[in-house]
Amino acid sequence: MRRKISVTAALTLAAVMVTATGLPAAAEAADTSVNLAFQYGLAYAPLTIAKEQKLIEQAYEEATGKTVEVTWTQMSAGADINTGIASGSVQVGFMGVGPAITGCMSGVGYKIFMNLSGQEHGLMSNREELATLEDLVNSDEQVALVNIGSIQHIILAKALEHAGFDAHALDANLIAMKHPDGMTALESGNVACHLTTNPYIYKEREDMEASGLHEIEGISDVWSADNSFIVGVCSAELCEEDPALYEALCQAFAEAIAYINEHGEEAAKITCEFDGTTPEEELQYLEAGTYATETSGVFELATFMAEHDFLDTAPESFADLAYENVEGN
Repeated sequence: MRRKISVTAALTLAAVMVTATGLPAAAEAADTSVNLAFQYGLAYAPLTIAKEQKLIEQAYEEATGKTVEVTWTQMSAGADINTGIASGSVQVGFMGVGPAITGCMSGVGYKIFMNLSGQEHGLMSNREELATLEDLVNSDEQVALVNIGSIQHIILAKALEHAGFDAHALDANLIAMKHPDGMTALESGNVACHLTTNPYIYKEREDMEASGLHEIEGISDVWSADNSFIVGVCSAELCEEDPALYEALCQAFAEAIAYINEHGEEAAKITCEFDGTTPEEELQYLEAGTYATETSGVFELATFMAEHDFLDTAPESFADLAYENVEGN
């Protein structure tokens, strides 16, 4: 637990830190810096571990003897991260594999440098008359998901095709909301359906009897927790110009993933503080996901996206989407 410091003590400390020039003493500048962007949910748990344990900073210093300043920014959607990387304000992003594929094939200037996690998805509804995907297709009810073109959108498209419908049959029904906002809108009745992932899908399932929610089947059948959901992307500029920092990033997140897999209870105690859960609840949510550095199904998903007009250009191989160090498919 962090110690609290009083305003008076803080002012006293600031006074002590005044230099001979009369200016406040500044922290020593880092040798380099990196800006990372990410989104919401337990799928990003390894990032919390890496941030709290300063794994990137440690890996970089051990390899080079130098320091790196890491800035973490939470964004609403993968499209926002793509914009950040394209503008140069962000060098590393973690997002759903759908937007990552889109970025790779549309010239944003990055490739996938590692997998982060796989998570189950589900489609919940508060309307009794919406029992199947067919019922939803024949309605004008709104479906909340994180963004148009998000991995949730792609998964829904795959589920529709699998059920015999056009992959874009529900595009006009979609409304973009952050995961927590979508859950709130579902439970309040402001939207009819919410397509979401860990931990929100489990929270919604737990609340089904009390809130009158039910699940529309077919989503997890087409994209399971064993498939890639969240991947890390890194700008080509960083990869080429600072290979030591690139390797430090790979090492740090691999260590964070290993920590979750090997020390689940300790990891849950760290991540629960940021998710508003108890350590016991958090451990259940962590164990429901798959955390691994190896990708799964990425090229298959990219092929589907190209076939159904989510991409203008289809990748010719996995190498169009990922750097050489990435294991998987």
